[in-house]
Amino acid sequence: MSPFVHNHPRPRRLAQALLLALSAPVLATAQEAPSDPHRQSTRELDRVVVTASPLHQTAAELSRPVEVLAGERLDEAKSTTLGHTLERLPGIQSTSFGPGVGRPIIRGLDGARVQVVSDGMGSGDVSALSADHAVSIDPFLANRIEVLKGPATLLYGSGAIGGAVNVIDGRTPDALPASPLSGRAELRAGSVDHERTGMFRLDGATATEGSGWVFHADGLLRETRDSKIPGHAESATRMAAEGQQPDPAKRGVLPNSAVRTASGSLGASWVGERAHFGIATHLFNTRYGVPGHEHAAHDHGHGHGHAHDHEDAHGDVRIGLDQRRHEVHGGLNDLGIFKTVRFKYARTHYTHTEYEGARVGTVFNNKTDEGRIELVHRDIAGWQGAFGLQGGHRDFDATGDEAFVAPTNGRDIGVFWLGQRAFGPVRLELGARHDRGRIESTPLALLPERQARRDFHTNAFSAALRWDFNDALNFKLGLDRAQRAPTAEELYSNGHHVAIGAIEIGNDKLKPETAHRLELGAEWKHEHVRLGVSAFVAEYRDYIHATAPMSVRRPGQTLTDGGVPVRLWTQHDARFSGFEIESVFTLFDGAPGRFDLRLFGDSVRGRLKGGADEEVRVRVLHGDHTHNHRAIVLAGGDLPRIAPARVGGELRWEAAAWRASLGAIRSLRQDRVAAGETTTPGYTLVNAHLAWHGDTASGNGWELFLDGRNLLNEEARPHTSFLKDLAPLPGRGVVAGVRFYF
Repeated sequence: MSPFVHNHPRPRRLAQALLLALSAPVLATAQEAPSDPHRQSTRELDRVVVTASPLHQTAAELSRPVEVLAGERLDEAKSTTLGHTLERLPGIQSTSFGPGVGRPIIRGLDGARVQVVSDGMGSGDVSALSADHAVSIDPFLANRIEVLKGPATLLYGSGAIGGAVNVIDGRTPDALPASPLSGRAELRAGSVDHERTGMFRLDGATATEGSGWVFHADGLLRETRDSKIPGHAESATRMAAEGQQPDPAKRGVLPNSAVRTASGSLGASWVGERAHFGIATHLFNTRYGVPGHEHAAHDHGHGHGHAHDHEDAHGDVRIGLDQRRHEVHGGLNDLGIFKTVRFKYARTHYTHTEYEGARVGTVFNNKTDEGRIELVHRDIAGWQGAFGLQGGHRDFDATGDEAFVAPTNGRDIGVFWLGQRAFGPVRLELGARHDRGRIESTPLALLPERQARRDFHTNAFSAALRWDFNDALNFKLGLDRAQRAPTAEELYSNGHHVAIGAIEIGNDKLKPETAHRLELGAEWKHEHVRLGVSAFVAEYRDYIHATAPMSVRRPGQTLTDGGVPVRLWTQHDARFSGFEIESVFTLFDGAPGRFDLRLFGDSVRGRLKGGADEEVRVRVLHGDHTHNHRAIVLAGGDLPRIAPARVGGELRWEAAAWRASLGAIRSLRQDRVAAGETTTPGYTLVNAHLAWHGDTASGNGWELFLDGRNLLNEEARPHTSFLKDLAPLPGRGVVAGVRFYF
């Protein structure tokens, strides 16, 4: 836990269009200069209200571990994906499936255990289903990003047992702005992938006090080419294992890693003195390559009198993602015993198409409806609190040669309460939630014993305590019991999952997993020093995970079907433990400016607790028949793709209109690996930032910036990535651009 708040057109046409849109506000004459949120310091951001909590507490008031990225710090961290934007924060990593995909990992947990939400509502995509599926939220359009570390099931249900990421975009404003017209825009270009990105955001209002209409518009266009890398895409370890020699002609570029993204939103709200009501529409479109998955023809004989093409020669694999999202937000104040009543509704239509060359391979469709009501009540016996009701419906289907998950529909509803009360210097937070959910799948004649419908009941209880020992020192204690229901993929997958290079077999008998978490933390603030440290342990009963079972026929080898590895969903008891530490020292503050040194470190370990190995029957679907296997499921060992320990540091300088930073993060070697995994070498990423901010005569602002990334041109292969041996991170690069604020 860190206590600190951190803050398809051609590129030429894109630049011309954005510059035209910017020219009017930037050159406008008399207008009072608005307060620029991007000039907020880290200390000022401690007072930012965290809207992920219904009580709308500030980051400094929360007893639970939270990170907030906003203002200048968000501008400096922005990347093409949400995961890569957040990965410099303690305890946060990214899945990294090429430049186009990066989903946040929180303390070793990802996928269905980390909920990604937009203004408190689910993203509506299928990024939790597979590591190659992108999140349909672009961080460039965010006002700020809130990260809840540890179980957030009280707020968002069982899908947040590992934490939640709330992206605040402000499409449906709930308050009148200070200025009748404000906005920002950015143009940037990068060298490592020939990036060209442009974005704008406009917010207008008919009034700044009393009541009136508030309008919002935003848009983004991005285009990149294949990324440059220090060496070869395939690691030396993998090439040696396959008996290959490095090809000099393939050095220096990551094939099939280009990205093209377009996004835009329109919103309008009526805001009164006691109420507000708003609607918004958002469109998101991205096309990106999946590196390392060029489909070469492999005709696998299975020893059953059949041959099956698991991979066909159709060329590079690319993904096209399209999403339409409609939102309604509203609220009413001073309603009897309730101080505030808020409601939100979102409908999302998501389509995800995987192309093999010019051929359509697999199409995923996901339609979701989600509603949420929060009732913030007045003090009851000294307790401030909120009741909540959340419900949703989902229709999912996948069609095509490599659709590894059966069509499903699901619905769930949850009720919760959370509250807080101060006892002198001690602040206590309590909460509870109950969820009911159902998942239904299409019955299969080849698997008549499979349960086509599952119903689940899950509960969550939480307690957190903050003790302000004095003005400089506070201690925190967190206790949680949370449950997570299995997902459709974990229950009903049965097919070749090309993204991970394995046949994935679900388990319709899975039970909800249960986590018990304990966290201890402390924060010390002095005039020139801030130090925060935390340690946590989470004990899981019936932890759901995909394992590589061992073959009964071939002892000592993992199970394969036609030469393709098999991954089986199962559950065992597990333990996650780790720590995070972060400090900021003000080295000097005078006429030349202020110099701050930030140091941090984090570590997490995930391990199965052991037990008796189990022999199981595995049935793999192949069209009109199945292949039957016997396998051994191991009950112990380290869990896969757990990030190694990291240490990092950053030196910052701020003086009047200037700011600069130089930082490095060292990821240590990861040799605690699961069955079927290989160790991952450590690496060091060095980054730098330089910016100059100026103001125009009319009160508007603009900023020139220059970023250096991976300045040592390090070959970096994150252990958290399925593609670590096929797709390293980009090499040395420079990003330059200009931002406008008005």
